[in-house]
Amino acid sequence: MVLLEKGYEVLLVDNLSNTRAEVLDGIEAISGKRPEWLNIDLADPAACRSALKGHQLDGIIHFAAYKAVGESVQEPLKYYQNNLGSLVNLLDYVSQHPSCGFIFSSSCTVYGQADQLPITEDAPVKAAESPYGNTKQIGEEIIRETAAAKGLKTIALRYFNPIGAHASARIGELPLGVPQNLVPFITQSAAGLRGPLSVYGNDYPTEDGTAVRDYIHVVDLAQAHRVALERLIQGQGQDPMEVFNLGTGTGSSVLEVIQSFESATGEALQWAYAPRRAGDVIAAYADTTKARDVLGWVAEKSLDEAMKDAWAWQVALGSDSH
Repeated sequence: MVLLEKGYEVLLVDNLSNTRAEVLDGIEAISGKRPEWLNIDLADPAACRSALKGHQLDGIIHFAAYKAVGESVQEPLKYYQNNLGSLVNLLDYVSQHPSCGFIFSSSCTVYGQADQLPITEDAPVKAAESPYGNTKQIGEEIIRETAAAKGLKTIALRYFNPIGAHASARIGELPLGVPQNLVPFITQSAAGLRGPLSVYGNDYPTEDGTAVRDYIHVVDLAQAHRVALERLIQGQGQDPMEVFNLGTGTGSSVLEVIQSFESATGEALQWAYAPRRAGDVIAAYADTTKARDVLGWVAEKSLDEAMKDAWAWQVALGSDSH
C-alpha cells in the first residue's frame, strides 16, 4: 500500500494460507489502486518460477514466512519447508536477475536472549530458541552467501514486534484460526471472540515479571520497507547484504501492553497468568541508531496509537475475525 501510494507497480504473490483475498479491497480503498495478485505457493519451485517468469522486477520483498514461535515448536517441519523453501525459490529468480533488489523479513529472534540491551545489529547471533527463529538465522545465511557469490543487492530487516493496523481500519492483521501473537489475541478477547487472555509467565527477571518486547506500529514498519527498497533501487547499498533493526527502541512488558490497550480504547480485558511458553526470551528491544543514520528512518507511532488502531480494525471486522 505504501508503495502503491508512491506510484510503484506492485505484484502480490500469496497462497492465502493465513489471509483472505478481501485484503485487496482494503488496499484499493486506501490507495485508490488494486495491485495485481497471483494465488501461488512460493514454496513450490515450479509454481514460483511460473509466477515470476517474464516479470522484470526492480525489487522483491519477501514476507511469505510463517511467524508464530509457539506453533513452530509444535510444527518445525512446516516452518522449515515454507520459510526456507520460499526463500530459496525467490533467490533463484534474483540470482538470474541481479539488478533486482531483495529485502528479507528477518527477526529479532536471531539474537536469542541478547547479552546487552538495547540490541544492536552487531550483537552476536545466538543459537535459536525456536524453529521459527532458526529459519530466520538460516535464511540470513543463505542470503549472505548467495548475495556474495552472485553479486546481489539485499537487505535483511530484523523486525522486533509489529502490531496495529492502518488508521482507516481497512487493513490489518487477520490471522486465520486462534491468533498466535499477543495483540490480535487481545483484540479478539476484548471483542468477546476468545476467552480470557493468557499472560505466559510472571516470573521473568523483569520489572513486573512478564516478558518484554519492542512493539512497532505496522505502518512505521511499512515505511521502512519503502525506504530500504529505494536504497537498493538507487544502488546505495554498501554490502551484498545489509542488516537493519526495525523497532522503536523501547521495551514494553506484556502487562504494559494490556494497560496500553485498556487506556487507549476504554475496554477492559480479562486475563490470567499461564506457564511460560517454550521458545520465548525474557526481553528484547532494539537499538535503532543504524536505521536512523543509514536509512534515515525512525518509528513515529506510539504503543497507544498501535493499540487504538488495532482495536478499530477489530471493531470493523466484527465477528469475521473469529
